[in-house]
Amino acid sequence: MAAARPAAYLTGLNPEQRAAVETLDGPVLVLAGAGTGKTRVLTTRIAHILATGRAAPHQILAVTFTNKAAREMRERIGVLIGQSVEGMPWLGTFHAIGVKILRRHAELVDLKSNFTILDTDDQIRLMKQVIEAAGIDEKRWPARQLANAIDGWKNRGLTPAQVPSGEAMSFANGKGGELYAAYQARLKTLNAADFGDLLLETIRLFRENPGVLAEYHRRFRFMLVDEYQDTNVAQYLWLRLLAQTPAGEKPNLCCVGDDDQSIYGWRGAEVDNILRFEKDFPGATVIRLERNYRSTGHILGAAGHLIANNEGRLGKTLFTDDEEGERVTVAGAWDSGEEARAIGDEIEALQHKGHALNDIAILVRASFQMREFEDRFVTLGLPYRVIGGPRFYERAEIRDALAYFRATMQPADDLAFERIVNVPKRGLGDATVQILHDYARHNGVPMMQAARVLVETEELKPKPRQTLGALMASFSRWAAQSEVLGHQELAELILEESGYTDMWQKDRTAEAAGRLENLKELVRSMEGFENMAGFLEHISLVMDASEEGASEDKVSILTLHGAKGLEYETVFLPGWEEGLFPHQRSLDENGRAGLEEERRLAYVGLTRARRRAKVWFASNRRIHGLWQSTMPSRFVDELPAAHVDVVEASNSYGSGGSLGMSRFDKAQPFAGSNYSTPGWQRAQSNMASGFRTTQAPLRREPLTIEGELVARSTGTASAYKVGARVFHLKFGYGEVAEVDGNKLTVDFDKAGRKRVVDSFVEAA
Repeated sequence: MAAARPAAYLTGLNPEQRAAVETLDGPVLVLAGAGTGKTRVLTTRIAHILATGRAAPHQILAVTFTNKAAREMRERIGVLIGQSVEGMPWLGTFHAIGVKILRRHAELVDLKSNFTILDTDDQIRLMKQVIEAAGIDEKRWPARQLANAIDGWKNRGLTPAQVPSGEAMSFANGKGGELYAAYQARLKTLNAADFGDLLLETIRLFRENPGVLAEYHRRFRFMLVDEYQDTNVAQYLWLRLLAQTPAGEKPNLCCVGDDDQSIYGWRGAEVDNILRFEKDFPGATVIRLERNYRSTGHILGAAGHLIANNEGRLGKTLFTDDEEGERVTVAGAWDSGEEARAIGDEIEALQHKGHALNDIAILVRASFQMREFEDRFVTLGLPYRVIGGPRFYERAEIRDALAYFRATMQPADDLAFERIVNVPKRGLGDATVQILHDYARHNGVPMMQAARVLVETEELKPKPRQTLGALMASFSRWAAQSEVLGHQELAELILEESGYTDMWQKDRTAEAAGRLENLKELVRSMEGFENMAGFLEHISLVMDASEEGASEDKVSILTLHGAKGLEYETVFLPGWEEGLFPHQRSLDENGRAGLEEERRLAYVGLTRARRRAKVWFASNRRIHGLWQSTMPSRFVDELPAAHVDVVEASNSYGSGGSLGMSRFDKAQPFAGSNYSTPGWQRAQSNMASGFRTTQAPLRREPLTIEGELVARSTGTASAYKVGARVFHLKFGYGEVAEVDGNKLTVDFDKAGRKRVVDSFVEAA
C-alpha cells in the first residue's frame, strides 16, 4: 500500500522545520536562528495540530508579543488550512490573554469584571496622589521614578510583600514597598488594574485558586510561545503555572526563540528563561533551525564567529545553501562627520548601480547618532526615513530646545513661545496662555510682547505674573548674551537656565538618558554654523524636507534594537567603538551579562543583512559635548579574518581611519574583569609580556582582525620636529609634542591634544 502523501502545508519544509512541526507530544524547544523560517514553523505547527484533529481551535493557547504578530499568525494559519481560524480565542499577546482570564475571574482578585485598565498618564496621576498622601516630597521623589520601580517589580512577578527590603530602600528612604502596597490598594478601590497587573494578578489567581488553574490545564491541550527569549520573569511564572501537569505527564508546550537574539534585558527580558528550558521541562525535545534563508555565507560566518564569544548560549551554527557573497567590510573614519559623509557617498554609488534605497539600512546603537546621517542626507538630497521614532529634529526634546532658541532669536515666533511657555512646568496653565492670546490678538502684537505688557498690569494673578516676568527677563538676558557668546555656549546656557536640561536629568524613565544625549548632539550639531541664526535657518530647511508616502524609495535609519525582525539587502553598522558599542552604561550596570547582551545586539545587526554588511568606526567622536579619541569596539576584533575585508577609507582629513589608543592602552583596563574573548586574552597576554612600560608614552599596537591590520600607517617620516608651531584647518594653531612617522601629536592652543596626519598641517 502506498504511503500517504504529506499534507500540502508541509511541502517545502526542510527536515528540521518539519520535525518542529510534527513533534507534538511533550515539551519542545525550537531554537530558531535568524532567518531560519521561525514564523513559518510556528504557524504550520498550529495548522498541523488543527488539521490532524489533535485539538480544536479553542483548545490551543498561542502567545505572541505584539497584536500585529497575532493577526499575521491568524491569517497565515487560515491560508495554510483553507479555513477561518476566528475560533482561536486564545491566540494573542500575554497581556491580551491575561485580560481575558482576569475578567472571567475578577472577583477572586478583588476586582469586578468591568475593571478599568489604566494608561501611563493615569498611573502617574494615581502615584502622585499616593506619594502626597504619604507626606513625601514629589519633587524629591518623582512619581515617574516610583512608576519605574513598580513596573520593574511587577515584571519580576513581585507583589508588595515580596519586594526585597534593599530595593524598597531605594525610593523615599525605604518607603518604596509601602507606597507600592498603597498604590495597589488604591487600584482595587477604583476597580482598576495597570498593565503589569494583567500578568501579576493572573499569577496570583492561579496560585491562590488551584481549581481555576486546573480548569485551564484541561482547556489548553497545546501551548505555543513565540519569541521565548524575550519573556520576563512574570511571563515565565505565568507560563510555568499553565504548563504544570499531573505527575508523570508532560505538557504539550512548544517554545520558539533564539537565545542569540535576546536583546531586551533593559526592559526586563530574561535570557535565562530560554537557557534553562531543558531543566524546567525534563525530557524536552530541542530542535535547532540552523539553515538560514536570508544572508550570504560570509555574513553568517562573521556573525556566528562573533556570537560564539558569548558563554551564556545554547549554541547553534547558522549555514546557508546560498553563495558566500561579499565579505563583511570594516572601515574607519577620522570622526563621526566623516563617517556619515563616507556612508552617504557609498549609498549614492550603490544607488547609481541600481540598488533600491528601500533595501538599504543604517543601524545605530544610540539615537543621537542619527542626526549626523540625517543632516548629510538632506545635503545630498538623499531620501530617508527614521523607523521606530521621529526624525532627529522632530523629536519632542529637540523641538522644545529649538523653540527656546527661536523664541530667543525671533521674539515674534508665537508658535515657539507657546510650545515652551510652560515647559518645564512653571504653573503657566491654559488660563494664562489664553489671556496672552486674547491680548496679542486684540492688539495685533506677538505673544511675547503681550507677556511683557501683562506682567506690568493686574490682568494676571500674582503667582503666574511673577513666573512669567522671570521668564521674560530670562529671554531678554539670553537675547543680550547672543551678542557676546558663541551660539553653542548660548544654547547650553538657555537649556540650563530654563530648567529644561534639569527636567530630563530628574526624569527617571528609561527614555530620559537618550533625550539628554540627543540634546547634547543638538548643541554639537551647531558647530559647523557661523551663528544661531544660520543654524535655525538650516533647521527650517531640514524640517521642510518633503516627507512623501511610505512607498517612496528611501534609506532606512533605525536603532539596532528596532531592527530585530527586519532585513535589508545592504546594512551599514556605524559607531562600533568602545563606550558606544558595547555601550558603557550596559557594561557598568550589568557587567558580563551586559557585555553579552551587547554582543547579541551586534549579532542581530549583522544578520539583518542579506548581501552586504558594512561595519564602521570613528577615531574621534563628540561624547557628552567633548571631542574624545575613541577606540574600535572589541566586537571588531572578534570578527573572523576569513569573512572580513578591511577597507582603507580615504577621507578629507587624511586619517585613513588611523586609530588612537587601543582599548587596552590603560594601566588597568577593565579592572576586576575576566572576559574570555580572543581580544581580551590577547590583551592579557600583551600586558603579561610587558609590551608597554609606564615610563614611556603608551603606543597602541595596530588593531587586527585575527592577524589582518585594520589600519595601516602609509606615510614616511615627517619633516616636522617636536616643538614646531603648526596650523590645522580644523583645530587651529598648536605645537608638535610627538612625532610618529607621518603622524603628529599636537598640543593645539584651543582644541587640546590631537593626533593628526602631517600633510594636513602647515608650518605656522
